[in-house]
This record gives sequence, C-alpha cells and structure tokens, in this order.
Amino acid sequence: MLRTMITATNTMSQLQSQLDIIGNNLANSNTNGYKAKDVKFQELLYQQFNNDKLDKVERQSPTGIRYGVGASLAQTTMNWKQGSLQSTGRDLDFAFQEPKQYFNILMPDGENGQQTAYTRQGSFYVSPMENGSLMLVTGEGYPVADSAGQAITIPDNVSSFSVNEAGILTATYPDGSTVKKELAVSVLQKPQLMEHLSGTYIKLPTNLAELGVNEQDVMMNLQGADRGDIAVANQLLEMSNVDISKEMTELMTAQRSYQFNARSITLADQMMGLINGIR
Repeated sequence: MLRTMITATNTMSQLQSQLDIIGNNLANSNTNGYKAKDVKFQELLYQQFNNDKLDKVERQSPTGIRYGVGASLAQTTMNWKQGSLQSTGRDLDFAFQEPKQYFNILMPDGENGQQTAYTRQGSFYVSPMENGSLMLVTGEGYPVADSAGQAITIPDNVSSFSVNEAGILTATYPDGSTVKKELAVSVLQKPQLMEHLSGTYIKLPTNLAELGVNEQDVMMNLQGADRGDIAVANQLLEMSNVDISKEMTELMTAQRSYQFNARSITLADQMMGLINGIR
C-alpha cells in the first residue's frame, strides 16, 4: 500500500505540471504571436516479476507482472504552427506570412547587458527619446533591432508608417519626405534547440558549443539578397495558435488522471488502516 501511495504521488506531481502548462496556454489564447506548449509523458523505472512459470495460458499482454513507480513529463515542446492573421488597420502592426520568420528584439541581460530575443508578435509602438528622436519598441518597451543589430530610431513628427514585404519600414513626414529602416528578420532553423524566455520571446541556447552547432545553424539572420525571402504584411497581426478545444480536452483528461491517482492514495490509506486495526 505504501508503494501504491508513492506511485500515485509521483504521477500527481507531474500531472500538476501538465495542468500548469495547459492553464498557461489557455491564458495566452488571445496573445498575439504566442506558441502553445505540448507535453509528453514517459514511464518511470519499473520492476518485472517473472512469476509465470506455472501459468501456461496464452496471453495478449506481456508475461509476468510489471510494477511501475509512476510517470513523469518526458518533454515539453513548442507548437511552431503559424496562427491565423487578423486585420487591425494599424500602421505599426506587422505579421509574417512565413511560419519560421522572427523579429529581432533587444532585451536586457543581467550578465552581458543586452541580448537578442526573437518574437513573432508584431505589435510595435514608438517611444520618445531624450534627443527628440523616436525609437521603435514592443509593447513591453524593448527596442526593435534593425538589420545591423541596432535599435531602430527615426526623427520625430512622423505622419504615417508602412512596411513592405521585404521588411523595409518607411516613415512618412508631413512634407512628403521619408525615412527607411530595415527590420532585422531571422529564420528559425532548429526550433527544438531554442530556449523560451517569457511570453512570446525565445532566445538562442547558451550552450551552442556543447550541442555541436553554431548560431547560424539555429537562427539565421536574413541579409542582402536573402531579404527577398521575407514575407511581412502590414496592418495585420498573427493570432495565438492555441487550440482551445484541444486544450480543454487535455485539461479534462489530466483532471481525471489526477482524481484517479488521488483516489488511489485514499484507498491505500484505508487499507493500511484496516491492517493496523487487525493487528
């Protein structure tokens, strides 16, 4: 009975992690550019009791008794499928029409001062600077990088913005003059190696050398002639790819599994109580 309780407890802790991931997916079902997370379980170590020597009956199941100790989360993966595009009519809303292209964002890093993050959330804003210029930023205030890896800044008093398919941002002024900036766009080559930062932001792993790859193998920055492969649409935003019906189904399944294991602990406790009473 004690082993039954340990097995159920091991599984319940992993099911709680799955419930947390499902809850996070549902909470971000309306977050632009968000990619849902999927979980996979694996069996923990088990013991095999080969007590079938006198049992000559043919069986469909494996012979003997296999006594496990529960299940654990084997892998948490991102669903990289592209979300649907929604029209917003806003000049600084951009969306990729290719599933593996990402904007480059400059985020603070406690150790190195600054790091490059990647996102498909293209809802941008302009923030005034002390020198009178404007900086293109995300909704959280992080600077958007240009093709040279620097923060995009433009003079003030802009009347309108637009972006073409090649990722060229054009700021138009009342006198008809324009300023053009190249948005940094990168292509995700090996999505399974990326690390999740927060929200819709991901970054390159810190142990590239240990993994036997370099930065260009994982995330390639589109430069020069390669910028012709960029497919950006203006006044559109990519919606979250969370499938609410799928998440709700998995939520109910996980809850039932959690209840089953909790019931196992209750029954094992009752049986131990009966045994102690007989003594």
